[in-house]
Amino acid sequence: MPQITVEYSAALDDAFERRAFALAVHTTAGALIDSDLDSFKTRFHRIDEGVIGDGAASHAMIHVEVAILPGRSEETRRLLGQAVLDLAVRHRKDVAETVQTTVEVRELTAGHYHKHVCP
Repeated sequence: MPQITVEYSAALDDAFERRAFALAVHTTAGALIDSDLDSFKTRFHRIDEGVIGDGAASHAMIHVEVAILPGRSEETRRLLGQAVLDLAVRHRKDVAETVQTTVEVRELTAGHYHKHVCP
């Protein structure tokens, strides 16, 4: 169920440990929201062109959107967001760019999420 989308600046290609980040998020978030590890899906989108602040080349970003089924408390969503933010920062190596890292936790619309798994 958890759908995780990560956008990151191309400048972070070699500095953002994406696979390790995803695996850490799956384990950490699974415990926080009581979700099976096999239900997590994370996909990464490299941003080849973007403008941050004044447009200086010295800016980069990571934005993580975590979409979960409804029913978790506000506190659980807050803890989830902070845990994902901490993991994103921890899985980024130091770079010359100023990196803004953000996380948004949102609920999937009830009744609009469908899933089928083939063996």
